[in-house]
Amino acid sequence: MPRGVYLHTESGTREEFQCAPGPAGWRYVASGVDLTVDSRWRPARLVLTSGEWTLRGGCAGREVLWVRGGREHAAEAHGFLGESPGFLVAVARSLRLEPGGTADVPLVAVSGEVLATRRVVRRFTLRAVEAHETDLGALPVEHWTSVDLDTAEETEFHLAGDVVVAAEGIELDSLESPPSR
Repeated sequence: MPRGVYLHTESGTREEFQCAPGPAGWRYVASGVDLTVDSRWRPARLVLTSGEWTLRGGCAGREVLWVRGGREHAAEAHGFLGESPGFLVAVARSLRLEPGGTADVPLVAVSGEVLATRRVVRRFTLRAVEAHETDLGALPVEHWTSVDLDTAEETEFHLAGDVVVAAEGIELDSLESPPSR
C-alpha cells in the first residue's frame, strides 16, 4: 500500500497521499482528494475539496457526472483530470496501452481553488517501459506523454505501478512503501 508525499513545485504545496487496491478497483486519498476507481480504472466516486468548495462525481456509462456548488453537471468523458498525480495514475491505467500506443481521451479537467470544470481532450502516449533495479527486484517504470489537443501543450510523466515517480511540476518527495504492481 503506497504512502508518500508529492511536492507541487510551482506552489510549494505538499500532497500527502495513500493509495491501495480495493475489492472493486483502486483508491487514492490525499489532501482534498478522494478518488475511487472501478476495475476498469474509471472513477466510481470522486470527492474534491478546496476551501469552501466541494465537487462530487463519478462515471455513469459514457458520461461523467458531478455536483459542484449545488448544481449538477454531465459530460461525455472518460474520467476526470486534476492537479493531483492520482488522476494521472487512474487515466493511464484505464487506457491499458502497450508501449508506442496512443489514445485520445475526453476528460473533465478540474482546476483552481473554486474547482472549475471544463471538458478537454488529451492524447496520451505510452512512450516506453524501462526496468529499474531496486532492492526488491526490477521495477517497471513507464514513460508517458500527454498532449492537450486544444493548445498542443505537451507534458511528460513517469509511472511505477500506482505511483507517479516524476512529472512536470510534481516531485515525489518521499515514499514509505513500494508502488503496487
